This record gives sequence, structure tokens and C-alpha cells, in this order.
Amino acid sequence: MAHPTAPRYAPLSRALHWLTAIAVTVAFILGPGGFSRLMRQGVDPATRPGIVWHESLGLLVLALTLLRLLWVALRPGKPQFDMPAWMQALSRLVHGALWALLLALPATALLALGSEGRPLTLLGGVRVDQLPWIAGSRLGGLADWGDVHGLLGDVLMWLAGLHALAALFHHFVRRDGVLAAMLP
Repeated sequence: MAHPTAPRYAPLSRALHWLTAIAVTVAFILGPGGFSRLMRQGVDPATRPGIVWHESLGLLVLALTLLRLLWVALRPGKPQFDMPAWMQALSRLVHGALWALLLALPATALLALGSEGRPLTLLGGVRVDQLPWIAGSRLGGLADWGDVHGLLGDVLMWLAGLHALAALFHHFVRRDGVLAAMLP
């Protein structure tokens, strides 16, 4: 049976959650598949709107994630739901992985750009041509950060999809108010 009086997340929590979800999804769709090849051929990334939007949204995701983490530390509390211990543990694991990926993706993007000597191109014509603190670092050469970034982006989308399926399970099967707590 549905819980009409189930607790809800604070409006700021809900807004930041959905803004992040939208930004991540659009950035993923605009992901620079093949853009690295184009840049090796001399194409200026600032001339490709997909790259500019992807990188701008990536920094927005980073900013939203940092803001969300600050809010999590300051908020009065989050809604609690009655569910088995294994479900609570799995929820904490998935949420922890999502938070880690939301931080790792922008970091690996910057590592990829810096280690490959590529510019960071953003909306409004903002451009950072070099990230020398990455290019000259040992960390920059440890991996093909573009490949790592792509893999982590795929993992994030799969995990976000499972997260959404779990929310639908809670809504339609358990009817426990978990999804309603995060809806606008």
C-alpha cells in the first residue's frame, strides 16, 4: 500500500538531484565520440558545439556535485524508509559509487585534456588552451585518461539506469514512497 505521508527530500535536494541527472544525461549524449580523432587531425574543438556543450556540462556536473556534497553535510537529515538491511546496504553502495563517479568523471576529463595537450572549451567562448599542471605531471601519463573517462561515463549511465529501475521498483512494487520522496 502506498504511503501518502511518506517523507520527502528537501526542495534543494530534489532540484540538485534532477539538475545533475539532466546535465549528466545530456553530456553523455553529446559525449565526444570520435572528437579525439578529429582533434588529432587539427580540428579546433571550439568549432564543434558538441564538444563545447559536453565540456561545459561536465564542469556544471562537477559544480553541482560539490554543491550537493556541501548540502548533504549541512542539511537537517534525509527521509528514512523501512526496508530490509540488504536493500539499505545496496542503496548505500550504489549511491557511494554514483557520488564517486560524479567526481571521477570531471577529473578524468581534465586529465585527458591536460595529458593530450588539448584545450578545455566552454560556452561563452571560454577556452583554456593548456593545463600544464597535468601535462607535466606523472599522473597525466599513468593512463589513457580519455579511455578511462569514456569507460567511467558508460559505467555511470548503467548505474544511473539501475538506480532509476530501483526507484521504479520501490514505486510500483514496494509502494514505499522512495520515488515520490525525490519527485518534484
